[in-house]
Amino acid sequence: MSAIPRFVPLVLRRSAALSRRSSNTRAVAANLMLPLAAAAAPRAAFSTSHRMSEATVYKTGLTDKAPKAIGPYSQSTIYNGLVFCSGNIPFDPVTMQTVEGGVEEQTEQALKNMFAVLEASGSDKSHVLKTTVFLKNMDDFVKVNGVYERLFAPYKPARSAVEVARLPRDVLVEIESIAAVKA
Repeated sequence: MSAIPRFVPLVLRRSAALSRRSSNTRAVAANLMLPLAAAAAPRAAFSTSHRMSEATVYKTGLTDKAPKAIGPYSQSTIYNGLVFCSGNIPFDPVTMQTVEGGVEEQTEQALKNMFAVLEASGSDKSHVLKTTVFLKNMDDFVKVNGVYERLFAPYKPARSAVEVARLPRDVLVEIESIAAVKA
């Protein structure tokens, strides 16, 4: 039997030595040790580093066609060919106030804001891979869906819709997205 690597904890090395009495117990011990050895091994032996590189580009306030961030976050972050758009709420980019009207008007403005951020980030609605729609009231889903379908046509990215207790500035809808950068 080959030597047990030093990174395997001592208690496991001892149990492996005891298990040498029969081939069946050796097989059982080996199967038990593999996941534990992997957990005890240095990270570099099993995975690559996931550190952010110079390829990460943070974009803050990158377009005046969408509202400025109302907190400590970016309108979007670009990394490895993907654009991650922060949640877009239905603010008029000039007045920084919620647009007049109900959930349909708010959905339209939130999507227009998101499209502006995507354009400024080197993408567009045809490259959107996934959106998440946050709704104050799930009863508004049909109305939101109608506006969403009209403005996204003919594209149909993956989507989740979630009802939440409250949204920033008491708006009715917020939409975030992940998109590919245009080639």
